[in-house]
Amino acid sequence: MTAQPLRLEALTGLRGLAAWLVVFYHIRLSLAAILPAPVIAVLAKGYLAVDLFFMLSGFVLWLTYGARLARFEPAEIGAFWWRRIARIWPLHAVVLSGFVMLAILLTITGRDHAGYPFGELPLHVVLIQNWGFTGALAWNHPAWSISTEMAAYLLFPLLAVVGRRAWGPAGLVAGLGLLLMGLFALFAALGHSSLGDAITSLGLARCLIEFTAGTLAARLWLHWRGLPSAQRIGHACGGAAAATCGAGLWFALPETAWVPLALLLVLLAMALADGRIARRLASGPVHWLGEVSYSTYLCHFGLFIVFKLAFVGADLQLNVWKLAVFIGLLVVVSGLSHAWVELPAQRALNALQPRLNRNTALSR
Repeated sequence: MTAQPLRLEALTGLRGLAAWLVVFYHIRLSLAAILPAPVIAVLAKGYLAVDLFFMLSGFVLWLTYGARLARFEPAEIGAFWWRRIARIWPLHAVVLSGFVMLAILLTITGRDHAGYPFGELPLHVVLIQNWGFTGALAWNHPAWSISTEMAAYLLFPLLAVVGRRAWGPAGLVAGLGLLLMGLFALFAALGHSSLGDAITSLGLARCLIEFTAGTLAARLWLHWRGLPSAQRIGHACGGAAAATCGAGLWFALPETAWVPLALLLVLLAMALADGRIARRLASGPVHWLGEVSYSTYLCHFGLFIVFKLAFVGADLQLNVWKLAVFIGLLVVVSGLSHAWVELPAQRALNALQPRLNRNTALSR
């Protein structure tokens, strides 16, 4: 394996770890009986992994599609949108269908179903629920970020056109600084210091800004990847990430002021470095967790609701054995949904797209 694929494969493993941080964020309150309060407090910050997802998405999509979409050709844009829908929508539709069945069951049995507003369901089906149309998270809560990523995908061709201009590293760093300062200023202006605040109103802006930051980071990587000093730059990014975290915690800064920068530096460090951590992330079980991370992310919330209904008492607390069973169950569900839903649906829809193009051309 060459250095370049290794560095990018490490990002897959990083995505897998991030997905499990979100899992433990959502189940943390049921772990109070087996974990000390400081650990629960750390898990309570697991939502920040979503910010890493946004940056990773912008980073990878720029490397894959940036140059092609910069030509702004309708066929290329349509193919990009089709492939992104094929990537994210089928599993979302299956999981959302499961939530619909759960909501119907809760309604029939007279249990609380307030978190499943049927009037908002069409918004969730077409993944626009977090575009400012709803006031609270509902149905499959993690899908809010998929909704905002859909908006990022729609805007990405314009971003690619704007990005056609060749910027040097200094210009890209300046652009990143402006983006991250803008994110901080937006939250501060509305009285928020946490990136997890006001998701239904600020989540879209949070995604678009961080997604764009990811594209600029990818352009920096393209400048730095072939340099003899690439690994040193990667190590410097890692050190800067640690220093940023230390300063943010020591001075009790709002997380909007330093967490996005720290995550961006971690992303660049993993993409540039070729050390032990990158190798661990780029292969083995951790890499596999990254491969199935989308399934883990979309499936865990509903699976935990069903698991609690079936196996957890009124105190909603898990013991060590129940936690192990849930983790094992989620790993299995992630693998199966990835192999049986995600990949087949993606292949089928991507195979269908050229035929649709040919039929459209013949009908003209």
